[in-house]
Amino acid sequence: MKNTEKPWWKRLWVQRGLQAFVFVGIAYLFVFNVIPMVGLIIAFKNYHIQNGLLGMFTGEWVGFKYFIEFFHEYNFSQILRNTVVISLLKLIFGFPVPIILAIALNEVHNRKIKRVIQTASYLPYFISWVIVSGFCVIFLNTRNGAINSVLVGLGILEKPGNFLGGPDFFWTLAVITDVWKSMGWWAILFLAAISGIDPTLYEAAIVDGAGRMSRIWNITIPAILPIITVMMILNIGGLFNGNFDQSFLLGNTGNRDTSDIIGTYVFRVGLSEGRFDYATAVGMIQSLMSVLLVFGSNKLSKKLTGSSLY
Repeated sequence: MKNTEKPWWKRLWVQRGLQAFVFVGIAYLFVFNVIPMVGLIIAFKNYHIQNGLLGMFTGEWVGFKYFIEFFHEYNFSQILRNTVVISLLKLIFGFPVPIILAIALNEVHNRKIKRVIQTASYLPYFISWVIVSGFCVIFLNTRNGAINSVLVGLGILEKPGNFLGGPDFFWTLAVITDVWKSMGWWAILFLAAISGIDPTLYEAAIVDGAGRMSRIWNITIPAILPIITVMMILNIGGLFNGNFDQSFLLGNTGNRDTSDIIGTYVFRVGLSEGRFDYATAVGMIQSLMSVLLVFGSNKLSKKLTGSSLY
């Protein structure tokens, strides 16, 4: 039988319009994601910024010197603890919130009210952490912060609490601001998954006498379980990343014991102290741990639930 399939270059020419978009995407990834990875070589070299780009290749090889140095830093355990604990707290207290919000919005049948709640919940996502930190200063400062004034006025506190300048409240503040900022945005994903559920399943459940909670538990949650699994895997992969903007802007010398994470540490030693080689090595450790967590959580999820990223 004669093969009538066109050569690949003829098919490529027929799809030249679409292929142009693909080429732009590949070029973008290559320029901004692949080429910069050449700079990782300075993690294994004695690099000095005054030597410019050529210094990446002419610098002296030092092997794993900077990797070992990081593990022997006096504040290594504190930085690692802050990064993991803040991310874990966000995962435990913040991850369920968008799911609950999406399910609750799905149960609201008044479209106007539903639209207002949805818009109000995802607008904070577009507010930068600079503005969010400004809000925190306005509401929580010890002189005339609104929350401190209310708490002192109600007699809950004898004197204004040092919510921003002390180490005791940073983790709570980090979780609350992160949940407020991101819950509406991530709820959109779960709402999209819920909208794909066959309505006849709910109709059949109503005919069978299933109540609202029964329908949520037996239809809605199982239907969105794959997207919940994917989001959980991605969140676990970010346990060693933290949120640089949040920790950098809300952190200060007073709360550094609990606000300093790997990202802010890399920024401080890399740019402030000019140790680009050491900072690159620390960043590589962080990235490798994230990759291992993604692979590990993906494998575990595939084994336990049958759902995974790949």
